[in-house]
Formats: sequence, C-alpha cells, structure tokens
Amino acid sequence: MELPNETDAEPAVGVLHQVSFLRSFAERVPDKNVWRIYRITLALGMAYGTAISVIATFLTKHGVSKLAIGQLAAWFAAGIVALSLPMGPLVRRFSAKRMLAVSLAGYAAAVTAFPFTHSFLALAALRFFDGACSVGVWVSSESILLARSGKENKAFVTSLYAIAVACGYVGGPILAYACTKFLPVEFAFILAGSIAIVTSVYVSLRLAPDPRAELHEDHPMAAIAKDSTALKLLWRIKTSCFGTFAYGYFQASVVLFLPLYLMERKGVSQPQTVIIPAYFAGGMLLFSNYAGRLGDRYGHLLLMRILGVIGTSMVLGFVYLNSYAVMCVAVFIAGASLASISPVSLALQGVVAHPSEYERSTSIYNAFYAAGMLLGPFISSFLFEKHGGAVMLEQLALLWAAFVLFAFVFRKDDPAARRRGRAAPRGA
Repeated sequence: MELPNETDAEPAVGVLHQVSFLRSFAERVPDKNVWRIYRITLALGMAYGTAISVIATFLTKHGVSKLAIGQLAAWFAAGIVALSLPMGPLVRRFSAKRMLAVSLAGYAAAVTAFPFTHSFLALAALRFFDGACSVGVWVSSESILLARSGKENKAFVTSLYAIAVACGYVGGPILAYACTKFLPVEFAFILAGSIAIVTSVYVSLRLAPDPRAELHEDHPMAAIAKDSTALKLLWRIKTSCFGTFAYGYFQASVVLFLPLYLMERKGVSQPQTVIIPAYFAGGMLLFSNYAGRLGDRYGHLLLMRILGVIGTSMVLGFVYLNSYAVMCVAVFIAGASLASISPVSLALQGVVAHPSEYERSTSIYNAFYAAGMLLGPFISSFLFEKHGGAVMLEQLALLWAAFVLFAFVFRKDDPAARRRGRAAPRGA
C-alpha cells in the first residue's frame, strides 16, 4: 500500500483544519436558533446594503437636494430614537419572535414603497417608519441572542452577530450593482423589500419561541432585577450605553466627513476615498471575533478600554498622517478596535442585566446608539464648517478618550473586574 505524498496530503489536511474550525464554532454556539438569527441578520444586512447603496442616487435623480437627503437621514434616526424605549415593553408583551417578524415585514413595506413616493413629507414618513422597524429588528434580535447565550460566551456570540451585519452590508451593494446593471434603480428597493419579507416568513416558520426568563434566586442579578426601575437598569449598563453612543456618533460622523477631509486637506482622490470604508470594515471583520473571545476571557470592559485607547490614537493620526498607504493602515486598525467595541459593549450589558431585563436593556442600549447617530453629524458638521476637519477629528478622539476615562472610573461595572478584585491577595 502506497503512502500519499506531501502534495496529495496537503489538501486533505487543509479540509480537516477547515472542518475543525467550523466545528469549534458550532460547539461554542450549540443553539440552532442563534445561527438562525445570524442568517436573518445577514439577509437583513443585504437588504439594508442594497437600498442604502442606491438611495442617494435615486433621490438625486428625482431632484432631491443634498440638504433634503441629509434631513431624510435624520428622520430615519428619529424613528430609531422614538421607538427604542417603547420597543422593550412591546417585545416583552408580544415576544421577540413576533416583534422580529412584524418589524421585518414593516421594513419590507417601507423600502418597497420608497421608490413610488415623491413628496418630501411622505418620504420623511417612510424613513421614520423605516427607523422604527429597524430598531424593532435590533432589539428583538439582540434580546434573543443574549437570552440564548451563556455568560461565558456572550461576546463571542455578539461578535458573530456583528460579522453577519457587516457581511450583509458588503453583499448588499454587490446585489444592487448587479440589479441596476440590467434594471432601473427602483428595482433595487423592490429587491431589498423582497429579501426582508422572505426573512420575515423565515422567522415565523423556523425561529423557536422565546426562551422563558425566570428570576432564579441563584442568579447573581436576581435580587437587583426584582425591583429594578429603568433608571436603575440604565445605571448598571451605563458603560455599555456610553460605548454604543460613542460608536454611533463616530460612525455617522466619519462616514459623512472623513472622505471630505481627506480630499480637501490630504489630497486624496475621490476614487481612493471610496476604498477607505473597505479597510475599516475589513479590520472589524477580521478582529471582532477575536475581540469577543478576549472579552469573554479577560473582561469586556477591560478590553473596551484597551480598544478605545488604540482607536483614539488612530483617529488622532489622521490629523498628522499624509501617506495614503499609512492612512489605510490606520483605518484598518480603527475598524479592528473601535468597531469591535460595539459587539463587546452589547455583550457587557447582557452580563450586567438579568435575562428578564434583556428587552428593556437592549431598547435603552439602542436608544443611546441612535442618539449618537443623531448628534454626531450635527455637531461634527458644525465643527467642520467653522473650524476645519482637523478640529472635527480631534473632537471624535476626545469623545473616545472620554469613554476610556469613564470606563476606567466605572471599571467595577464589569463582573469580571469584581472577580479579579476578590481574587487579588491582600496588600497587593
């Protein structure tokens, strides 16, 4: 019997490594419903990416001004803000599964109707409804993920959730490009709506009912959760809320104004600025899962502080960097650090809150994210207009520095920090 030579064995070894890698993911997340949420998130991300990639082109084609396009974006964020807090009680009353299916169907209706609506007020109403349905999807999905993950792998689970979102946003524009290559731009919105309605049906047919969240007396948060008000809950998850507020503020500002700053002050061409977001997304996609594992092992808030320090230095770097290649590296590192804070902050509030509070905690959490999205472009545009892009970037770095300081002052919010404190020897 002949033994296979090295070249014959290499493909087999590679396949075995891939199977082992995928098996390790399945072993860490055994609940099939979590993987169904990932599929739902990926599909919805593709629907979002499809619609978002053509919305500015469609509106400009129909004579909508740039100012009005910005106002429509604000209406979308306003819908998120308005429904964030009420969504928690709604999910608790009707179940996360039902609200997820309804929210997906609502988004499908809004995005499908968008290309057939021509008055500004009607477009604003659709964008508001779009935001309201979007926050319904986020609160429902995140409540299910937190409820179906253990405290030892919450950041791992939420990091895969963030990766599913990012992959959807990458795939959506590709779909939109293929669609608009052969069909009018209006069909991209119809395609997005079709994806969303199919996903809504999938939720109804395949997703299991919500797991029951009972106040077990042995749970570390049981006594606190029994008579916890919204304000008390907010105080417990404040570091997570600050983290997601900072990310929403940063993300909404950078998407709009970093390309302008690079073209005006750094001499970067417009085609080169188009590639910049890909480096940011690439950093997040490659590192967020490792960040999740590190957060679960060493403490979520500790990791968030470290990532915040790294990301702050990258944001400040844009003020002083002049090489395009070096700036691409800085964007990649910023994506790996700052974008990874988002899933880790979600995991932290899942550890701090009791399972019976997940609906309320995720609704509060998303309200802060939406508030950041609303305030970021408004304040950043003012600073850019009055004082220039460097000052705009410096205030973003200052925001992240404030988060790092806040997270250090309240480091004991993370149960992992309290455990380390108890384990430390006396006099240390």
